[in-house]
Amino acid sequence: MTTFTTQDLYGGAIKAIIPERWLDASELRQIPDHQELFLSPTTLSNLIFEINERVSEQVALSALQANPNPDVLEFLGSGPQTVDKAAALYHLNDIRDGDADTLRIVTPPQQVPAQKIPRANVYKGLAQINSSTALRSGIAPSIGGAAAGSSADGGLVSSVSVHYLLVRLEEQETDVLVFFNVPHKEFDEKGDPTGLSREEELATAIIDGLVERLEIVDCGLFGG
Repeated sequence: MTTFTTQDLYGGAIKAIIPERWLDASELRQIPDHQELFLSPTTLSNLIFEINERVSEQVALSALQANPNPDVLEFLGSGPQTVDKAAALYHLNDIRDGDADTLRIVTPPQQVPAQKIPRANVYKGLAQINSSTALRSGIAPSIGGAAAGSSADGGLVSSVSVHYLLVRLEEQETDVLVFFNVPHKEFDEKGDPTGLSREEELATAIIDGLVERLEIVDCGLFGG
């Protein structure tokens, strides 16, 4: 059974949850001011909280036109949520390592009712970032992946599952993002699909728990 720990972020301006016994990476190395990073003590998974400038409608839609993706139509759907979903796609593309990484939408973003942030538009979803180490000279993806299997041309492919939550704060002109990253490397190398499934379940549980418990205590964090 998954056990969570309440965690203050950004000096207490945001309250969240993390898996019990996970490590605060800021105690190990320097972390950018706009991020909070937590590490699993037993796997390569990590949990990132990130504050970014709110992606505007123009930027989100322009990025879609500049970077066509076969999953885009399914990803966006239709209706008033289209711009928010485009913003989610923009943020996902932003964590790719350029053309070396490919983004696959596993679960398109769905709007969810964040209980403690009722005035925000909040979305959750699941994506997968894949990278050919043959193309990248053996460099692992920046979010923690590594060689996971063989591609059609014989190169090794690195895969990372990205479970995410996007909180859009219009008045504060801010997007708050949560990424729970599950690199497949260690599970694939050990032939442990059950372990990978458990890790994916943990990621899902954390994102669902944050929908209920993520709270913005001090909007002064966002300036303006």
